[in-house]
Amino acid sequence: MGDANEKDVTATPDDVRVLIVDNDKALAHAMTESLERVGYPCTTAFSGKEGVKAVEQDTFDVIFTDLVMSDVDGMEVLARAKQALPDSEVIVVTGHASVPTAVQAMQRGAFNFLEKPVTPDKLRAVAEKAVDKVRLRRQNVELSQRLDEKFGFEGIIFTSKKMQAMIDRLKRVAPTDATVLITGENGTGKDLVAQAIHQNSPRKSKRFVALNAGAVAENLVESELFGHVKGAFTDAVTDREGAFEYANGGTLFLDEIGDMPAATQIKLLRVLEDHTITRVGDNKPIKVNVRVISATNRELEKAIEGGSFREDLYYRLKVVTVQMPALRDRREDIVPLTDHFRKLVAKQHAKAVKSVSPAVTRKLMAYDWPGNVRQLRNAVESMVIYDDDGMLDVDDLPMEFADLEELAPVAGEGPTQLIGQPMDAFEKYAIEQTLQLTSGNREEAAKILEIGARTLYRKLDKYELG
Repeated sequence: MGDANEKDVTATPDDVRVLIVDNDKALAHAMTESLERVGYPCTTAFSGKEGVKAVEQDTFDVIFTDLVMSDVDGMEVLARAKQALPDSEVIVVTGHASVPTAVQAMQRGAFNFLEKPVTPDKLRAVAEKAVDKVRLRRQNVELSQRLDEKFGFEGIIFTSKKMQAMIDRLKRVAPTDATVLITGENGTGKDLVAQAIHQNSPRKSKRFVALNAGAVAENLVESELFGHVKGAFTDAVTDREGAFEYANGGTLFLDEIGDMPAATQIKLLRVLEDHTITRVGDNKPIKVNVRVISATNRELEKAIEGGSFREDLYYRLKVVTVQMPALRDRREDIVPLTDHFRKLVAKQHAKAVKSVSPAVTRKLMAYDWPGNVRQLRNAVESMVIYDDDGMLDVDDLPMEFADLEELAPVAGEGPTQLIGQPMDAFEKYAIEQTLQLTSGNREEAAKILEIGARTLYRKLDKYELG
């Protein structure tokens, strides 16, 4: 297996660990040398027993094992590797007479087999394919982690107790197959919550399909949901699967469910009960396994009273109900959301925006946000686009904030009881209320109070606010 005349090649990044198990020491050394010359760090075991010990005590990505060994054979090494290192790829090395056994090894999970004599080219080619599969698996895991961060509960920005209570509840609901109805005003993030539920469910590896019932023409809603066959209507020139079939095994998010036509509501109820759909223009039932999450900004109870929404469908959809709070009802989330959007849109627009001025923070905190989180994001994006000095200040604010009073007091909650008290009492009250506003974030509190962080820390000690 020598390759003495071959020059060294650029090493492969040593992020993959290789184990070679063979009681033929000369062959084991030759395989090790050949793989290490192209950058694969190798560990060598000179018996099946040593190989089993290695896979049980260490971590390897690719394992080459001789099939026929005197103490513990390659089939046992394969079995132990798949048990201890399920993500590893195992290649068995065999003589011509044992090829049928090698095929059996592949049926038990081996990646491939190498027939002796083993040449450097064959060895490296098989190793490269196994490494590609290992790296692809890693990339998929990393992608899944990024999806978890972006679309999972970790991607929902909040500090308020209201949101924390809702997230805690959803974490218990997500692993189940229960239908979920998300209610709340436009812009509160109902779609983000639906994605987070899916991403934290056993269905996360399957599709998440969103369909806005209010954005589809009434005569096409059924086709979008259930699909159609060729000739079902004038424009149906081919068969087409609908959202339920496309989402099979995964999650279907039905946004603006309150706008669904009455005739479609009846068919949707039947699908939720029977788990079968029928394409428009066809009579053949198709089994589907889909979790349904729906959302609405309407008061469905009033729609039921008015006859525009079916009561039986309503109760079938709301096995679990989630009420998304309006942004004005969780003002303590405005500061972290603003900072999150600042970083996000600054990166998108390639602008160096490092901070938000305390004056802007006070304006944002005083605003009622009829468009909720979506409106806040748009406002921050507008400010980032107009900014020219690296700080979002009042001159960058959209027009609707121009004449807004900063931090408008809430009726009945002013510090009138402090009148006649020393100034220290006012200062202590201001610090306490600002810390409550920022959910204990001292840096943000210092910005709003327009004092340095060190000054704030000294005053916290002074007033024993810990």
